[in-house]
Amino acid sequence: MTSDAAEWDARYAERKSIWSGEPNPQLVAEAQMLAPGRALDAGCGEGADAVWLAEQGWDVTAVDLSGVALERARSQAAAAGVRIAFEQADLVATPPQRSTYDLVSAQFFHLPDPPRSQAYRGLGAAVAPGGHLLVVGHYPSAHIGKDHPERLFTTEEVVALFPDWSVVTAEVRERRAMHHGELSDLVDGVVLLRRAG
Repeated sequence: MTSDAAEWDARYAERKSIWSGEPNPQLVAEAQMLAPGRALDAGCGEGADAVWLAEQGWDVTAVDLSGVALERARSQAAAAGVRIAFEQADLVATPPQRSTYDLVSAQFFHLPDPPRSQAYRGLGAAVAPGGHLLVVGHYPSAHIGKDHPERLFTTEEVVALFPDWSVVTAEVRERRAMHHGELSDLVDGVVLLRRAG
């Protein structure tokens, strides 16, 4: 594992949990319209999204850099009574298997560019024909704190990486949620793309 894995392990180790334990609302909004199949949760963190997908009938593979996060995700899956395949991997260095998943979900999978474009293309390549790629991120113009601006991206940037795909959703959405321990107004960029069948 890379130094990034050590950094994420240290971040997770600071607190008992760092996320809400609830699935990301944009994932719920988009994926509830899709027929369950094989799903990849890229950067699964503490597992709430993966658990929600499994509860909806998806066959889920959940991948993260952090071993600490994966231990928590496994505990969440066990508590929910769902089966999920968990893997510790660097999806930038080792992209997932091509043409495998009906849904690839990348929720707040923030990277500088490079390697962001390469990583997202790798995630897109893992989508089976007729499947979907869902990318959600903090929107650059509205991100609280404006930390790590080089890791933020617009919906247009994501859509441009996949010129031959159908755009199902490309929107900027506001929501109110806990962010770094405070109730805040957040803005998400949401992109759902469909690969030709």
